[in-house]
Amino acid sequence: MSDRLALLTRYYEACSAGDLEGLTATLHPDVVHYFLAPNVGSTPVAGCAHLAHYWRKVAQMIRARWVIDHYLGGDDEAVIEWSMFWNVGGTGARVATRGAEWFRFVDDRIFEIRSYYQQTDGDSQLDAFDYVARGYSTHGGETSRVHDDVLSGSIYPLGETA
Repeated sequence: MSDRLALLTRYYEACSAGDLEGLTATLHPDVVHYFLAPNVGSTPVAGCAHLAHYWRKVAQMIRARWVIDHYLGGDDEAVIEWSMFWNVGGTGARVATRGAEWFRFVDDRIFEIRSYYQQTDGDSQLDAFDYVARGYSTHGGETSRVHDDVLSGSIYPLGETA
């Protein structure tokens, strides 16, 4: 299980950095990313190179930073809750969009992503949920216990497998 969390953390770090090499190292050649409509850009993105370039463009346009807040997974599938901190065009305001994604894995790479969130020009999150007490990422602290533990190696060293 922890090797999947490490893979997903590498994926989100590469998304945040717009790192094409890092993205292609985590994605299956035939990956498909599905988005919830009616968000802007909800058309599925297919293929490793296409998805990697898509995230590089998004990261550059809105200075996006993705953080894994919660993880549940098994051998071939995983579900996470995440936060994306980004700048609203024109205003420069930094907002948090909260979401969940369902992943399928093939050959130790991300094969399918089903993304569930609503992106607005303001914070999008659960009403009255105590993000701080649960160790989730927050404004001014764009990281979480889960994400930090993977990056530090206390859950699972990045780049290693079971």
